[in-house]
Amino acid sequence: MTKHSGGLDDVGAEEKKECTVTFHPDNQVVTLAAGSTLLDAAKSGDVPLNASCNGKGSCGKCKLVVVSGKVDHPSTPLLTDDEKKTGYVLACQAKLSGDVTVRIPEETLEKKLQVAGMGAEVTDRLKGLVAEITLMHESVSLELAPPTMDDAVSDLDRLNRGLKQQGYDLDRMNMGLRVMRDMASVMRSQNFHVTAHILKKRCSNEVVGLNAGNSAGPGLGLAIDVGTTSIVVYLVDMTDGTVIAATAGHNRQAACGDDVINRIVCSEKDGVKKLRTMALATINGLLNEALFAAGRDRREVTNIALAGNTVMTHLLLGIEPRNIRREPYVPTVSEFPILKAIEVGIKADPDAAVFIMPGPAGYVGGDIVSGLIYTGFHREEAMTLFIDVGTNGEIVLGNNQWLLTASCSAGPAFEGGGVRWGMRAEEGAIEKVAIDEDTMVSEISVVGGKPARGICGSGMIDLISEMLMTGVIQANGKFALDADHPRMAAIGDEKAFVVATADQTSVGQDIVFTESDIDTIIRSKGAVYAGFTVLLRQAGIDFSMLDQVIITGGFGQFLNIEKAITIGLLPDIDRAKFKYMGNSSAAGAYMALLSEKHRKEAVHVCNSMTYVDFSSNNEFMSEFTSALFLPHTNLEDFPSVRRSKRP
Repeated sequence: MTKHSGGLDDVGAEEKKECTVTFHPDNQVVTLAAGSTLLDAAKSGDVPLNASCNGKGSCGKCKLVVVSGKVDHPSTPLLTDDEKKTGYVLACQAKLSGDVTVRIPEETLEKKLQVAGMGAEVTDRLKGLVAEITLMHESVSLELAPPTMDDAVSDLDRLNRGLKQQGYDLDRMNMGLRVMRDMASVMRSQNFHVTAHILKKRCSNEVVGLNAGNSAGPGLGLAIDVGTTSIVVYLVDMTDGTVIAATAGHNRQAACGDDVINRIVCSEKDGVKKLRTMALATINGLLNEALFAAGRDRREVTNIALAGNTVMTHLLLGIEPRNIRREPYVPTVSEFPILKAIEVGIKADPDAAVFIMPGPAGYVGGDIVSGLIYTGFHREEAMTLFIDVGTNGEIVLGNNQWLLTASCSAGPAFEGGGVRWGMRAEEGAIEKVAIDEDTMVSEISVVGGKPARGICGSGMIDLISEMLMTGVIQANGKFALDADHPRMAAIGDEKAFVVATADQTSVGQDIVFTESDIDTIIRSKGAVYAGFTVLLRQAGIDFSMLDQVIITGGFGQFLNIEKAITIGLLPDIDRAKFKYMGNSSAAGAYMALLSEKHRKEAVHVCNSMTYVDFSSNNEFMSEFTSALFLPHTNLEDFPSVRRSKRP
């Protein structure tokens, strides 16, 4: 530690020293005491910076570039050597010692625009789905008559009188002591002109806040999809339903396992609190990104709707999920009351209302109910097969008369888990593959047009289909090409096919697909197809009787239906019957966020679903075994694949 000499006057002068911080590109100037951080300066000047970890130096997102001047900054592994050489610092760790000029990096500004742009795209897709917006947390402005000797009722009675005039049922209205303690001063602050904040629950309402003056307004809302692999957040203007920012990220719980069973096992070993903290860190980090992009404050967020599978919901709320993996696979809670953000741990207005989508079973959750709210096939006569191609492989079959549902445990492969070069469908992911029959060279398409750094679910399906059709692999998934072929490689003792050469990638290595990777995909697609077959048989129908097949899930937007049929993931039926509807879980959460009608509908749909358990179903195991070939052991079920096979 460096020592400084000097008397008390010198110390006092040092403590009082002020530093000027200039933020580019907007040339915003902030003056703050020495020893403050650049993040403190940004907050003081309302300069939007994304600090997901709230200034703890652990997320690495609050990067700034020092243009002139100096700051005190500890060493951190969250900055690369190149970034350090060019003046990058973390705002939350950089302390002021003099005047400084900093610049918000281009990549940060680009990310901000990207998140806002995603919001506009989501708005284009979802706007108009909800006819009338009905809030769970609403604000009402009241101009109350001040007390007089002739009207000397208590402040609470005066407030209740005003609420009754606005149509509220006082028999169903509650209020906490916290609000009562501040009531007298708040009401007199602006001559009894106040805004009451009401949390509307199913059986009662609660006054959760009271402000002086008119601060009424619908505020902001959050629609959240808590997936096993990914979490998606929409930031919504509750005035008209516009999605003003949308972002997504990898669920940090993935460090504890790729699927829900491993998450439960991890929670039993390390405690539910650990996994809850991981999920909340992801959600709150994404919320920060969205607020940063929109230039808004977290205290404006007063309404939240959240959809997730049953295990994810339990872990997020800190509820013990251990019984979900033990017969008879019963969750602790299926239908939740309206909660508060502070109880859940979401860093919005502490009293923000939180609606959790109900789930019908341990392995079919609120994300699937949410999907039905969005797709709406439960309101129609058309016989529909619905599949969310994610880690749990949930399936729903039915129409407006009945609904059967099941989970076929597809595993995380289609979202990048368990595959050597697997990744989510994001920038750098190989999304499409075509193989030349003569050279066996792959022609690839990469998300974002950047060099490849992995392969996503749709790319894997394309790849296996192409390898099958060109004779690279056999129907059992084993390689047919000689080991010394130019497109073959060895990973240890295992054969592998070169999908992209090192010069096509950003990682400086060949991206390959091994026989183990192929087997993982075959098992995943086999589980899904077996689930289809058994569920249809339970209903006494076959694939020809389906009017439509709705596909949802993150990677489905890039899915080539023909190639999915070629590998036996989807049934070989009229291609016009297939319909991709995007992230239906997030879309359904958006609808529930905006509408009491859809929140009630979610409960009704949940209670209308009949769950079929495959875990000890011998018929499912038999069908699963039959589906462990490409496309299937019974080629009569895939006539178009048999006709089109190239070799």
